Amino acid sequence: MNKPPIEIIELEMALLSRRLTSMSTYKKIGTLDHSAYLLLNQIASHGSAGVKALSDEFRLDISTVSRQAAALEQKGYVSRVPDPNDGRAYTLQISRLGLETLNENVRLRKEQLGKVLEDWSGEERERFGQLLQKLNESISDKL
Repeated sequence: MNKPPIEIIELEMALLSRRLTSMSTYKKIGTLDHSAYLLLNQIASHGSAGVKALSDEFRLDISTVSRQAAALEQKGYVSRVPDPNDGRAYTLQISRLGLETLNENVRLRKEQLGKVLEDWSGEERERFGQLLQKLNESISDKL
């Protein structure tokens, strides 16, 4: 019996989420947990950012991002830079250690993903990347 595409997509996304969580939890890839990886990646890619901007980007509660940022600061991956326009506010800037750690984690993740996709053609990888990016953009825009 053929399932409707939306049913297949929903189930496959649930399975993907579970497998990615399992892969990062049980087959530890790199030293950064999921939240640290995403926050550092965002700061490295888009420049220093405040907790509010990061919480908006990831659609998380400010207290959650603040706690995650404090953990990054404690490890020396980011530093607080006072906002010159608001003495109470600050932005987070990635440190040299944070950038080195992020780059190593990116390398390890790409290596692992390369192994997973080694039997895929270049065209399949490119198309999947495009569709995955489109899916993430749609989720960001509509949810």
